Amino acid sequence: MTTASATHRPLTVARTFSFRSVEEMVAVLGPHDGNITLIEQAFPGLAIRPKGLDAVVTGPSETVGTTVRLLGELVQLVQNDTQVTTEVVTRIMGMMTATLAHPAAAISHNILSSRGKNIRPKTINQKSYVDAIDANTVIFGIGPAGTGKTYLAMAKAVQALQAKEVNRIILTRPAVEAGERLGFLPGSLHEKIDPYLRPLYDALHDMMDPESIPRLMEAGTIEVAPLAYMRGRTLNDAFIVLDEAQNTTVEQMKMFLTRLGFGSKMVITGDVTQIDLPGGHASGLKQIRQILEGVEDIHFSLLQAEDVVRHSLVSDIVSAYDRWDETKSNIDRRKTRKVKRQTIEAAAEKLLEKSGIEVSKDH
Repeated sequence: MTTASATHRPLTVARTFSFRSVEEMVAVLGPHDGNITLIEQAFPGLAIRPKGLDAVVTGPSETVGTTVRLLGELVQLVQNDTQVTTEVVTRIMGMMTATLAHPAAAISHNILSSRGKNIRPKTINQKSYVDAIDANTVIFGIGPAGTGKTYLAMAKAVQALQAKEVNRIILTRPAVEAGERLGFLPGSLHEKIDPYLRPLYDALHDMMDPESIPRLMEAGTIEVAPLAYMRGRTLNDAFIVLDEAQNTTVEQMKMFLTRLGFGSKMVITGDVTQIDLPGGHASGLKQIRQILEGVEDIHFSLLQAEDVVRHSLVSDIVSAYDRWDETKSNIDRRKTRKVKRQTIEAAAEKLLEKSGIEVSKDH
C-alpha cells in the first residue's frame, strides 16, 4: 500500500531563457554572474545555470515563471541603455511583486538626458508621481529624504522649459533655519540666501549646461529665491517648485498656492517627518491634504521608504525611524490613557467624598 506524502511539494520545472548575444547576457547576469546569486537568494528553491547563450531556470513552477519574466524585463533595460546593477535588479523584483506588468517600461522612460546622464523615475511610485505632474496643475510630492521628489520635479521643470511649455522656472524654499530674518546674518543678501538654496542650484547643474545657467538666471528665465520673495506676485507661464514645504506655516502655504497664474504648474515637495519650524508653528504641508483633498486638478503623491534611491542604508534608516515613531506613538497613547483614567478616578473620589460616601482604597 502506498502512503501519500503528508507534505505538499510544489511542482519543479525547468525553463530556458535565451539571450541574443554574450554582451547582453553578461549585462543582465552581472559580473561573475553576481545578479544570479541575488535572484536565487530572493526566490527559495530557484537555480539559474548559464549554458552558452542560455540561462536554464529550475525551481518551483510559479517562481520559474516569475524569474523568466524578470530576465525579460532586465533585457529590456539593457536594450534601453540602462546599466543592470544589483540595486536595479532588487528594484525590478520589488516592482514585480507589486504586480506591475512591465516594470522595465515604467522606469525606462527618460525625462531628461544631460551630459550623458539619463534622469528617469526608478520606482512605481516615482513613475506615478511623474505621471501626476503631467496630468495635474498642482502636485504635492510627500515622502522621506532620497525618494527623488524634488529632483524629479526639477527635471520636469527643465523638460517643460526646453519644450517651450512654460517661459520660466521658479524654484523656491523657505529659509527656515534663519527664521527668514536674513538681516541678522553677515554678508550680502545673496550670500545670506545662498546656503538655503544651494541644493536647488546643485540639481540644476546636473540637468543643464552649467555655463547657460547664469545667463538664464540673469534673463529671469530661471529664478531661485526664498519663499518670502513670492509674496504679492502672480506667477504666469511658469513651472514653480516649492521645496522643503514642510517648513512652511499654514499662512505661507496659502500665500504660495494663491500665487498660481495662467499657464503655470506648481509642484510642492516635502517630508512631514522633518519639520524644523520654530515656536511650535503648524506645518502648512501637514495640514494641506486635509484642506485640498478631492479638489479637481490637485494631486497628492505619497512616496515611501521603498522609493529611496540613495544608498540602500538610507531606506533602512527611514524604515527604522518609521518603526520607532510608531512604537513611541503607541507608548504615548498608553500613557495618555493612563493619565486620563487616573484623573477620572481622582475626580470621582472627590465627588464621593463631598457626598459623604466612604471611598475604599482597595482598588
